[in-house]
This record gives sequence, C-alpha cells and structure tokens, in this order.
Amino acid sequence: MKPVARSHNKVGSSRAFWLKQLHQWHWISAALCLVGMLLFAVTGFTLNHAGQIEAKAQTVHRTAQLPATLLKAVAGDDERKGVSVPAMVADWIGAQLDIDVAGRAADWSSDEIYVSMPRPGGDAWLSIDRESGKVEAERSTRGVIAYLNDLHKGRHAGAAWGWFIDVFALACVIFSVTGLLLLKMHAAQRGATWPLVAFGLLLPLVLALIFIH
Repeated sequence: MKPVARSHNKVGSSRAFWLKQLHQWHWISAALCLVGMLLFAVTGFTLNHAGQIEAKAQTVHRTAQLPATLLKAVAGDDERKGVSVPAMVADWIGAQLDIDVAGRAADWSSDEIYVSMPRPGGDAWLSIDRESGKVEAERSTRGVIAYLNDLHKGRHAGAAWGWFIDVFALACVIFSVTGLLLLKMHAAQRGATWPLVAFGLLLPLVLALIFIH
C-alpha cells in the first residue's frame, strides 16, 4: 500500500503546484487587463449602437497671418510630400494658434502647405498659403464617446496606444487560457462547467451562421 500512497501524494502535490501557478497567472493577468476589459466592453456597446448615440461635432476655425520674415521660409512653388514645416514657422504657429505642428508630416503643393492632424474623437488640419502667408486652422471634436470609440479601434491613437493594445490583448489571452485550465481542473466538482463552455462557444457560432449573411 505504501507505493500507492506515494503515487497519490505525488499526483496531489503536482495538482497543487499547477493550481497555484494557474491561480497566480490568472489573477495577475486579470489585474493587468481589468480596466482595459471594462473600457473595451463599454465601447463595444457604444460602437454597436453608434447609430442611436448622437455625436455632434464642435468645430473651431482660426486664422492668422505669417509675418514677412517667416513667409520667406515657406515661399515657392515646389512640391514635397511628408516634409514638416520649418521649425521657426512651427514655433510661431504654436504661439499664435496653440497648435503643435512641429515634426508633423506636411504636403507641400505649389500654392499651399497642408498639415493633417487626425486624432481620436476628432480631427484637425492646418494650411498655409505659400504666396500670401495666410494661415487657416480647424479643429473639431465629437465628444467623449467618440474619443473612447476611436481608442477602441486604435484610430489615430499613436504608437504607444498600439503597444498598449498588443500588451492588453496578450494579457486577455493569458487570462482566458488560465481560466479555461482552472475550469478543467475544477470541472469534476462542477457539473455545469463544460455545458456552459460549450454554450459560450456555440451561441456566437450559431448566430453568425444563421443571421450574418
């Protein structure tokens, strides 16, 4: 009987080890993606009902006039793509219009310089007339919900947000896989485990096959 007892002890210690590991990875991944999951769940709902949730854009239009000393820096009729405006012009625009165009890609045509500045929940652009020096800028916002919806899609949110989404997605995968393994280890004491898992798998599959064409 002693070898059998040792075998049971070995299995029990192995199970305890994996349970501890899975619980640890499960709660760590849950902590990492908790706020992100709430954000993406709420914005998933708002995106699904975007037609019923109105987003009225608020637009601000501003103009200014480049001084003659700076007009020389943008004058000409050459065409360029993705070339930022000169630093001294960008500094002047920042001081006069409170718009940061430093280092941003701009399209230079024969008559104007155009800078597009899309962002989550809104849009913005700036143009400089290369002959007269007239500067026009417009900024629009569509509200908090539109901002959060664009974050959900990663729209114009920048590289840092893109990295966050990647890390968040990995944390969600770990959370889901460790949760599935914990379900497996506790399934013997919880008879409804696999029927519920199967239902969670079949429901979206059936809906997709029947109602999505």
